[in-house]
Amino acid sequence: MLLHDHLDGGLRPQTVIDLSKDAGYRKLPTNDPGELGAWFFHGANKGSLMEFLEGFEHTIAVMQNREAIERVAYEMMEDMHKDGVCYVESRFAPVQHTTGGLYYEDILSAVLSGLEKGKREFGIGYGLILCAMRNMRNSLEIAELAVNYRDQGVVGFDLAGEEGGYPPKEHIEAFQFIQRENFSITIHAGEAFGLQSIWQAIQYCGAHRIGHGTRLAEDISHDKSGNVVGLGALSQYILDKRVPLEICLLSNLHTGAVEKLENHPFGDFLKLRFRVFLNTDDRLMSNTTLSGEYAIASELFNMNIDTVETLNINAMKSAFCPYKERLRYIYEVIKPGYQKVRDQLLSLRQEIP
Repeated sequence: MLLHDHLDGGLRPQTVIDLSKDAGYRKLPTNDPGELGAWFFHGANKGSLMEFLEGFEHTIAVMQNREAIERVAYEMMEDMHKDGVCYVESRFAPVQHTTGGLYYEDILSAVLSGLEKGKREFGIGYGLILCAMRNMRNSLEIAELAVNYRDQGVVGFDLAGEEGGYPPKEHIEAFQFIQRENFSITIHAGEAFGLQSIWQAIQYCGAHRIGHGTRLAEDISHDKSGNVVGLGALSQYILDKRVPLEICLLSNLHTGAVEKLENHPFGDFLKLRFRVFLNTDDRLMSNTTLSGEYAIASELFNMNIDTVETLNINAMKSAFCPYKERLRYIYEVIKPGYQKVRDQLLSLRQEIP
């Protein structure tokens, strides 16, 4: 289950090259797919969110026509299938794809067409989340667009982009509209800015999920040995109310939200039983997959197969798809799937003399 993945941050390097040729875009640093993938990763891995976001100039530039957008959406679904993901919520900002003359309706139609084609061919469930940008003033327009497409595959509304200087409450009108329409909200918060951003996202804007939430660590107290000794009012509220945290380990390292992966507050969140689960954020920029994120977390935080299953159930409980669909995934896909893995592991152990 993957709930935090940016459509324009997960392109295949070869696709970026192909689409750049089709569009006559000549600003790519190289036309070699291996070198280009390494370039995106190197550019993102500088410990700064602003520098991390620079690579999007190229991916967005090649996603300015219907065919390109549909291809990216379809390939994302294929990549999810290859990675063993059975349900994904992909997000993107429609406003970023209008420079080629497309209207919002054209953009949404292309994305949803690619997602639907992928669903038919690979059996992957999906939901689409529309992002408003923090530094723009059209968030209400994007919120209205999201609600207008709620019966066609859009499942939620998000606020993304540079966090510092752009507090969530500046977009309060958009979030109040979403709430009045009984729709779903996730907000990037606590990635490059502190507790105030997370607090505003929940208490002013009504976020049902928090994207990242890494800086919530500032509200958790430790003794000299590193043991948790207390929670502040906000972290206690998030724990008690089961507000889901969309954790993106490698991305947080690359943007400088954490200095070392082993110091990521995910370890504390896990021990304290916050509702957390792992995500990829931007697969191209961080050169990652969901299975890769779980492999890293398993090694660093001593997670076993039961913990991995619990995190995936957390994700499905937190998804924006309908309740019955969430139950179906939990009881017909996740639980049987992990039981099959346990049986296979047991069989392997029995075969070892």
